[in-house]
Amino acid sequence: MKYDVIIIGAGPGGIFSAYELVKKKPELKVAVFEAGHALDKRHCPIDGKKIKSCIGCKSCSIMSGFGGAGAFSDGKYNITNDFGGTLYEYIGKSQALDLMRYVDEINMSYGGEGTKLYSTAGTNFKKACIQYDLHLLDASVRHLGTDINYIVLENLYADLKDKVEFFFDTPVETVKIIDGGYEILCKDQSYTCDKCIISVGRSGSKWMEKVSKELEIPTHSNRVDIGVRVELPAEVFSHITDELYESKIVYRTEKYGDRVRTFCMNPKGAVVNENTNGIITVNGHSYEDPSKQTENTNFALLVAKHFSEPFKDSNGYGESIARLSNMLGGGVIVQRFGDLIRGQRSTPGRIEEAFITPTLKATPGDLSLVLPKRILDGIIEMIYALDKVAPGTANDDTLLYGVEVKFYNMEVAVNEKLESCYKGLYIIGDGSGITHSLSHASASGIHVARNIVAD
Repeated sequence: MKYDVIIIGAGPGGIFSAYELVKKKPELKVAVFEAGHALDKRHCPIDGKKIKSCIGCKSCSIMSGFGGAGAFSDGKYNITNDFGGTLYEYIGKSQALDLMRYVDEINMSYGGEGTKLYSTAGTNFKKACIQYDLHLLDASVRHLGTDINYIVLENLYADLKDKVEFFFDTPVETVKIIDGGYEILCKDQSYTCDKCIISVGRSGSKWMEKVSKELEIPTHSNRVDIGVRVELPAEVFSHITDELYESKIVYRTEKYGDRVRTFCMNPKGAVVNENTNGIITVNGHSYEDPSKQTENTNFALLVAKHFSEPFKDSNGYGESIARLSNMLGGGVIVQRFGDLIRGQRSTPGRIEEAFITPTLKATPGDLSLVLPKRILDGIIEMIYALDKVAPGTANDDTLLYGVEVKFYNMEVAVNEKLESCYKGLYIIGDGSGITHSLSHASASGIHVARNIVAD
């Protein structure tokens, strides 16, 4: 079975590659291979009643399937070069922003119209942050919400399914170089193509590492972000989220000089489990529909760790910490900030007595038994710093869920076309280690598609 282009992975990078390819050149024969389910088949069995925690599905519906790990995210598209990846280093800052705006236009035309575009430009909050050595990063933020994000994906799939051949529940085992193109090997079948786009996301990090070794594609280690997800009453951050929605705040700790940052802020959202290669971590969602909103806001506090000689396995380091949390808590651990400061574990009784209702059923415990002291010290210092611009952040009843880990693929060597050392083999999205966000991953897909069409 021969195709002009095969795309491995139906996350944002793969979807927007396919979209742009068939838009610019409808005669192309394009196939998309995805290890996970079709969008309408993606259902996490955790219902909070009969099934309260992860049961280790063969294919995690939260992390894999059409839409990728972003399908059930809160649907935030950050239009900025200040965070979300280093795509601009390959294609230029201006072009990167233009592509992100183009992705936003597509999302608006496929069901996202009416959602709000927030901006940090000209906000008074930036001045308040600087006064306390906190630094607000610049961005325009389109918030679709988990619900509208799903509708956009539904509409995109409805448009693409008759123009592109999708293979769901079809993990690709490896990629081989053949005369004139590439061979894609699955369990029971193989397929060939002239050009191949690899867009496997963060959940495909181990697979990408294997393929890179097999094909001798140069790579270098990336970072891992480790921390907690904070949950507190929505009123604490309402003066910020009402104006900005998403605020990326960076703080340099006094004790170690480490950088701690806020990540993935979800006003009136919910804390959720996430399964990455069998490891249970924590994340957050939020909805545009007021009927689905909660009384709490959640966000991550993350510390980035880079490693050099002799240790290079940053993801392995993050995995070991997450596994320790899973071992102690049977999954995600939750602790009141006051308990953490007093050196005592949280108990079910202390959680129930708190003036906040958790949105995720997690195991009360002690995060100081899981997180390394340096990382935990940085998180505590950041919470006290945030308390100065959002009083109430450091309240005793503020909940900390652990651990949150953001795994970054090792960065794969590609050129300005995002093409590997093999002509016609492109590596994009979070699987490349270059992008770390929905907007950057989507933009990388558009960029590669346009280069293929131009060839």
